[in-house]
Amino acid sequence: MNFRTGLNLRRSWRPGHAPALAVIPVGLIVAVCVVDVLLPEHIHLGPLLVAAPAITVAFAGARMTALMGALAVAAQVLIGTVRGVLTSANIQAQIAALIVVSAVCVFICVVRDRSERQLDRVRSVAAVAQGVLLQPLPEHAGPLRIAGMYLPAEEEADLGGDLYAAARTAHGSTRLLIGDVRGHGLAAINHSALLLGAFRAAAHRQATLPQLAVHMDAAFRWDATQWRPDDGQDINEDFATVTLLDIPDNEPVVHFITCGHPPPLLLRGARLAPLTTEASHLPIGLGGAFDVTSYQVETFPFEAGDLLLLYTDGIIEARDTDGRFYPFIERAPHWTTDAPARLLRHLGEDLRAHVNGHLNDDAAVVAIRRTTAPRDRPGSAPRPRAPGPK
Repeated sequence: MNFRTGLNLRRSWRPGHAPALAVIPVGLIVAVCVVDVLLPEHIHLGPLLVAAPAITVAFAGARMTALMGALAVAAQVLIGTVRGVLTSANIQAQIAALIVVSAVCVFICVVRDRSERQLDRVRSVAAVAQGVLLQPLPEHAGPLRIAGMYLPAEEEADLGGDLYAAARTAHGSTRLLIGDVRGHGLAAINHSALLLGAFRAAAHRQATLPQLAVHMDAAFRWDATQWRPDDGQDINEDFATVTLLDIPDNEPVVHFITCGHPPPLLLRGARLAPLTTEASHLPIGLGGAFDVTSYQVETFPFEAGDLLLLYTDGIIEARDTDGRFYPFIERAPHWTTDAPARLLRHLGEDLRAHVNGHLNDDAAVVAIRRTTAPRDRPGSAPRPRAPGPK
């Protein structure tokens, strides 16, 4: 999700970021002029005019700030003229002070606006990088309808340690990945990019899920150890929990491998069941398996109308101000009749409300619905009868 992209880099040089707020300094200048002229000669409110350009800095750009400074100087000149003291040392000092303060305020605006333009360029580059790394999931993939949602823990961050991806295979199935890289910051983003690249490079091939898992584990470990000295200790603290799925178009099932990741949720109507596997393998990067026989593929029914939810622990570990976890399993069935994208929108709003807008960790969710019943192909294997929601 992008929070602020495509900002207008020249907006601060227009008559103001918020032109309606210009009424405040203008009203101040008018009020000071009127009241100062009407007050006795020994009372002077002219020094208050310095507040006009100072206030304008908060909401406007350099041009509006310069304009308010000029109006304040003109007002001071008007007050001195009406009072007949324009040539006095006191009025001259006040006018000079106004000019200096206004110039300083304009300089602050210029520096601030230059920093804003640089930040906008950085954000635009980050948005492009985020779009390349964490590409949007396809809305349609064979009989599936898919939607993904990424919620960063830090504002303005569009990518972190959580990731998801999808790929179509040549034999008529959809491969999906959801994962959570240990840690935060640039290291987590680097590992996320590595896993996404490894998945996209191999997922579309005819490789089995165990072969795909071995490929990703080897790529992750190679990247973590390639610069390590030969006599260095083989201690790797970098890893990622992932779930790899394969959903055939013509079979009402889902095959998957879990590597230390939370189990998917299968929703059938208003009923929900976690797809708990018999074997949970070590996370990717810990070298839990070096050959395909070490991975066990689990198979569960996934029929027309069923909804599959994949998620990271940022969802189930989100806490409110009282320390209570987000009741994901209780809330998710509320929106099972919605389309995947709409379901995730409701889920995201509900999660944000639960944590009062402040997530402690990145969170990602993928919703997958099978919309049509698969057709059995001649010679296909019998459909598995693993338990689903009851």
